[in-house]
Amino acid sequence: MAVSAIETQAKPRVVLSARGLRRDFGGFTAVKNVDLDVHDASVHALIGPNGAGKTTVFNLLTKFLQPTAGSITLMGTDITGTPPDKVARMGLVRSFQISAVFPHLSVLDNVRVALQRPNNLSTQFWRPLSALDRLNERAEQLLASVGLSKERDHLAADLSYGRKRVLEIATTLALDPKVLLLDEPMAGMGHEDVGVVSAIIRDVARDRAVLMVEHNLSVVANICQHVTVLQRGEILAEGDYATVSQDERVRVAYMGTEEH
Repeated sequence: MAVSAIETQAKPRVVLSARGLRRDFGGFTAVKNVDLDVHDASVHALIGPNGAGKTTVFNLLTKFLQPTAGSITLMGTDITGTPPDKVARMGLVRSFQISAVFPHLSVLDNVRVALQRPNNLSTQFWRPLSALDRLNERAEQLLASVGLSKERDHLAADLSYGRKRVLEIATTLALDPKVLLLDEPMAGMGHEDVGVVSAIIRDVARDRAVLMVEHNLSVVANICQHVTVLQRGEILAEGDYATVSQDERVRVAYMGTEEH
């Protein structure tokens, strides 16, 4: 009994779950019977060839699309019919839900602006910028956590593409998400930036769940504890990377076409 209790305690809890998820567009079924469990303090990858339904699943989970059938729960609460803005306030945040980078603001001010909502300042637009000074400490902490402290006073427009993506992660973290959804966070990045962002995502997932769509299989192999493979809107395989990468169906459908 004691061993069982320890094992139960050690297993991360499910924070985001979908059952029987389906989405039809006219006569076309983009997502069919998808069951998904995303665990706390872990990185979960959603992979598959182009047209597999990954983005549609993301849009369903974040409520930008309403499912034709199925249910979605966030931390035990049914959010199937909940609008996207309320879902975000409940802690399910997708990277593009924040207007992350304001090019003519400094890096620090970008994060301070993002911090307005969780600090109840988002509707007080008539207040001077100095009113955000009380957010400086938290903004500095967020910049330090993603390695942007040295660029705090730079204009966001002057950052490299990779550093802008890092700033987007920092502004998203300002909402203190319980579940963070990242849509191809490594897209367009050079090798060095990929390594930096991978380390950031791994660190972020120490105390929250991360669900990411990612085509870079080296990244998936290195930082993801669980992988779900989609093909034609259905789950083809799931498990850790070692397991799914050895699945012959996955090799034929996806991994065999990638260089890795």
